[in-house]
This record gives sequence, C-alpha cells and structure tokens, in this order.
Amino acid sequence: MRFLSYIESDPAQPWGPPPPELFEAIGAFGEELVKAGVAVDQGGLAPIEASPHIRVSGGKMTVTDGPFSEAKEVIGGYGMYEVRSLEEAVEYSRRFMQIHLDHWPAFEGTSVVRQVFGPEA
Repeated sequence: MRFLSYIESDPAQPWGPPPPELFEAIGAFGEELVKAGVAVDQGGLAPIEASPHIRVSGGKMTVTDGPFSEAKEVIGGYGMYEVRSLEEAVEYSRRFMQIHLDHWPAFEGTSVVRQVFGPEA
C-alpha cells in the first residue's frame, strides 16, 4: 500500500527560518526510511510564489505565474511511503512531525496522510 504524507502550514506565520538541526534530523530520518525499504520519495517544495497555478473553472483553463493572493495554508513538503497499513503510514508521519516539534518548536502545521491508488500502488 502506498501513502502520500504532506505537511500543510500557514506561510504567514513568523516562525523564522528552519534551524539547521531540523534538516539534519530530517536527513537521518530519510536514511532510516530508505534502509527500512518504505521510502518511495520525499522532498520539500518550492515556495508557492514560484509555483504556477493551472485552474479549470467555468469551462475555461487559466495558467497564472503569480504573484498570488495570500494563501492560508500551503504544502511545504511530502513523503511517499510503501507500507503494510494506514497505521504504519500514520506512525512514520507522526515521527516526522515529532522531528519538527523537537527541532523547531515554533513551527505549526498539519500532516495529512492519504492513500495513493493506481496501477502500481
């Protein structure tokens, strides 16, 4: 079973830059996931301001390069896990959020875990 876990957070929050210790801990966690054979892919995402939006509405398509109005929540990073159960995916996501809590206490966000369906999943 494959699951996509991503973090939603409010980009307007004054947390300051992520501390280097956070990236070190995330790197170590990523290595653990690879060794366990559950990491399919993982990464951070470019800022929303640098991300084109393609929208379909009212039977028309528009492509907008930005700037964009202020977003309440954006997805900052993701992990794709191949695991045996939803509970296992939730546990990996919980541990990832614990890394944030331990190394960046001012951070606030939500991790969402969604099952991926498709021919290879």
